[in-house]
Amino acid sequence: MSDGGPDDVTVRAPPPRARRRVGVIGSMCWDVIHGRDIRAVPIEEWGGISYSLSGLDAALSDDWEIVPIIKVGDDLVDKARAYIRTMRRMAPDAALIAVPYPNNRVELRYLDDERRSEHLSGGVPGWTWLGLKPVLDAARLDALYINFLSGWELDLETTQLIRAHFDGPIYCDLHMLIMAVQPDGLRVPRPLPDVAAWCSCFDVLQVNEDEMQMMAPDPMALAATAMAAGCSCLCVTLGKRGAVYVAAPNVERLRDIPPRDVSGVMTGSRGSAGTLGTVRTGLIPSVPPRIDGPGDPTGCGDVWGATHFSRLLAGDNFTDAIAAANRAASRNVEHRGASGLSNHLRGELSAS
Repeated sequence: MSDGGPDDVTVRAPPPRARRRVGVIGSMCWDVIHGRDIRAVPIEEWGGISYSLSGLDAALSDDWEIVPIIKVGDDLVDKARAYIRTMRRMAPDAALIAVPYPNNRVELRYLDDERRSEHLSGGVPGWTWLGLKPVLDAARLDALYINFLSGWELDLETTQLIRAHFDGPIYCDLHMLIMAVQPDGLRVPRPLPDVAAWCSCFDVLQVNEDEMQMMAPDPMALAATAMAAGCSCLCVTLGKRGAVYVAAPNVERLRDIPPRDVSGVMTGSRGSAGTLGTVRTGLIPSVPPRIDGPGDPTGCGDVWGATHFSRLLAGDNFTDAIAAANRAASRNVEHRGASGLSNHLRGELSAS
């Protein structure tokens, strides 16, 4: 027992370590889904970035938290705020941004297990740099995840300014950036202009096969463009066949990525002059779902990317992170919808 004398030493527990923060840019969509279920009635539920948030919530390690940088139409913002409050990894100061526009709504019609048509309505506007910069500054981010769910969350100039302003790792799923919206709302593929300029904005880039074909004739051609532009890893998801990746020389984990200067240009052995050395590539096979019959493929790519980035942030190499992403995408097929999805991905019981 201490007598309070001059030699008395009080041992105090160290203060809790501040969690690192991953920002999320994307769009919350209200989905109406036809053909996913044997029932004749369509299914209505949250979609869009909700699947990515669920994947992050399930896969991030305990020392990370989620900071949404997401606008929501004022017609659905209360419901959206209730949804994000179900997430365990959501930062205490997390706040969706209400805007005076109808929220994005998507009508999905499944043609088979992997292909579907989409009609988009609603009009949540994208970010301008003038509006986004103070939000980014206040968010105090250590990493940034971008998923183009509407396709206009960011234009190229704003994305380049993010890259110049933010020196942490940036992960991007190009997703609907490769799609145009016709007057009736139908989304159709379109070639992406300025491919190299887009690639230069990201450290890790995710596309699927259809999206890749709108950017280059084959994965290696796209990888050559991406690596020369300063991207460190290109991932092409292949559905039931798994995923292939191409990584820059000497880059196996996020910590291996060379630093960038104040303008966002990569320094060290790689930069705007191109890639030096031999790139590394690999095909990581998928994991079959543990169910008989058809499952729900909605959001598989979003869960895949969120899990991949979460594991990279935890220190995994690309191969192990992709294997974890493949497992998570397979588990996503076993669950219907985004509600309760993070619990399911963690292996916990939830309503399906």
